[in-house]
Formats: sequence, C-alpha cells, structure tokens
Amino acid sequence: QVHLVESGGGLVQPGGSLRLSCAVSRSIFSLDAMGWYRQAPGKQRELVAAITSGGTRNYADFEKGRFTISRDNAANTVYLQMNSLQPEDTAVYYCNARRGQLYWGQGTQVTVSS
Repeated sequence: QVHLVESGGGLVQPGGSLRLSCAVSRSIFSLDAMGWYRQAPGKQRELVAAITSGGTRNYADFEKGRFTISRDNAANTVYLQMNSLQPEDTAVYYCNARRGQLYWGQGTQVTVSS
C-alpha cells in the first residue's frame, strides 16, 4: 500500500510560482515511478511530469520548461516547481505513484487568476 498526500496548492496571480509537494508513505526507492497529473473542470486528467526510480524525467509538451519535477529521497517527498503560471494551468493537481499498481493522492487545487 502507498499513501500520497499533496500540499502546496493555492491561488496565485498570472506569472507567479508555486511548489507542490507529495509526501509518500514509504521509501521512494521502492516505487517504479512517480508523477504529477492535473485535471481541469470538464477536461480529462493529463500528465504534467513524471520521474522514474532511476531519475529519468518526462514532461508534458504544454509546460514548455516552466515546470520541474524533483524528489527528496530522505524525506520521501516529490516536488513540482511551477513557474510562469497562467490561467490555463488552473486545475486540481494529483500526485501518483506506481508500484505494481497505480496509487493516487487526493489532489491539491491550483488556481491562477488576477
């Protein structure tokens, strides 16, 4: 079993930054991969960024170098640094982990608005 708890969402103005955190209930090294997804109202959930156990990172095309996924192995936490946020980035952001099966957190709301 893997439990994930996201935090760090909130309201930010266009052009601002946020850092999301995902605390994992077990060692990150025991996981095959972790990722951040988002879901805007009326849209499907989509991949934002992912990182494998070996450290390989993948990013969605839309983020255009604005987002960075990273991890703190000692803290069992994965982060998503988001810069130059735009209103279209407004969504619920979910953390997931793969260890045989997929596990999801409860999500954290990110709202980009002036």
